[in-house]
Amino acid sequence: MTHLDPALRESATFDRATIRDIQRAADSGIYRIRGWGAKRSLPHFDDLLFLGASVSRYPLEGYREACGTDVVIGARHGAVPLHLDIPVTIAGMSFGALSANAKEALGRGASAVGTSTTTGDGGMTPEEREHSKTLVYQYLPSRYGMNPDAIRRADAIEIVLGQGAKPGGGGMLLGQKITERVAAMRTLPVGIDQRSPSRHPDWTGPDDLTIKIAELRELTDWQKPILVKVGASRPYYDTALAVKAGADAVVLDGMQGGTAATQDVFIEHVGIPTLAAIRPAVDALQELGVHREVQLIVSGGIRSGADVAKALALGADAVSIGTAALIALGDNSPRFAEEYESLGSAAGFYEDFQDGRDPAGITTQDPELASRLDPVAGGERLANYLRVLTMEAQTIARACGKSHVLNLEPEDLVALTVEASAMARVPLAGTTWIPGRL
Repeated sequence: MTHLDPALRESATFDRATIRDIQRAADSGIYRIRGWGAKRSLPHFDDLLFLGASVSRYPLEGYREACGTDVVIGARHGAVPLHLDIPVTIAGMSFGALSANAKEALGRGASAVGTSTTTGDGGMTPEEREHSKTLVYQYLPSRYGMNPDAIRRADAIEIVLGQGAKPGGGGMLLGQKITERVAAMRTLPVGIDQRSPSRHPDWTGPDDLTIKIAELRELTDWQKPILVKVGASRPYYDTALAVKAGADAVVLDGMQGGTAATQDVFIEHVGIPTLAAIRPAVDALQELGVHREVQLIVSGGIRSGADVAKALALGADAVSIGTAALIALGDNSPRFAEEYESLGSAAGFYEDFQDGRDPAGITTQDPELASRLDPVAGGERLANYLRVLTMEAQTIARACGKSHVLNLEPEDLVALTVEASAMARVPLAGTTWIPGRL
């Protein structure tokens, strides 16, 4: 048995992980790229609790009393809105970052429960359109795969100005994932690393967003709702400017949002937590008199029906999931434990999505690996997961006496920590105190 010298201990500033990162940087001269999302401990929905009904509030009875979950998105300017059966959507993840089978599976799973999925960078694949009952087309700074005909065939358009894992930064797609098909869709050379730009080429300020929204409305004969996605950094101002530019809905992505590939230093040190971003965005909507008219879709770290319910209670109209959807498809499955270990990782820890060697066949363009994911079975798994999220949110809403999940409100919540109380602006549990509020 090895006995450690009790006089030896790590420095809080220079712990073993930090020392390894410095040594890796010194050895290679290359900054670290990875996927997955922020790993540091951040205030999140776990720091909030619901106040279930008892004497002062009247709960709904189990599954015998109805609790609605439907949501309408994008009716503000007369477009054909999205009618979703559940308030959980699938976030944009590109064909390129994901395999074609994974994109198809996402469409199948979302359609099975009556919700939407989103294209991501690089355009729309035929499989994705065919198997997505409701498909949102992402319009990104790169314009990779941008096709006016595909935009017209989508059910809504999402103008991406930022992503939670990297607000202010563009994405990456390394050469090993740029196959002939990916390259053809993006008009790129095969096998060459690609970095997406951080802003739209025709963007010099907020006024240009108004022009861009008008152009897209003209392109689609005013029939498609226009969503604007921002990475959480200045949510009050970004939401207000998006609304004034004409957005039908705002997608707000917190820093717990995942990514297929970007700098580790970006993931961990840029942006603000999802929990801290929601209330300022709701403030902007309320002050402009458009809360619930302009929908707020929150993403970044949504894992359970409790997370869904808490986001809705804080003022969101819906949530969007990315990382959790990939896990539901089979990402990081113990089934491939030996192969993850051979890559220097382990099931549940694999994060090198940029390498294109994913044993589960989800974040790869390798034909042999990609064939491992059955899109039908993957879609069924995702649909099961989405149903569970919805039932969990309904269970909480009924316990709070609500006949619809969108009737949840901040009064139904308390916080466990001072930080969460201040960010969510709900009382510290057992008190009436909200830090910073009289």
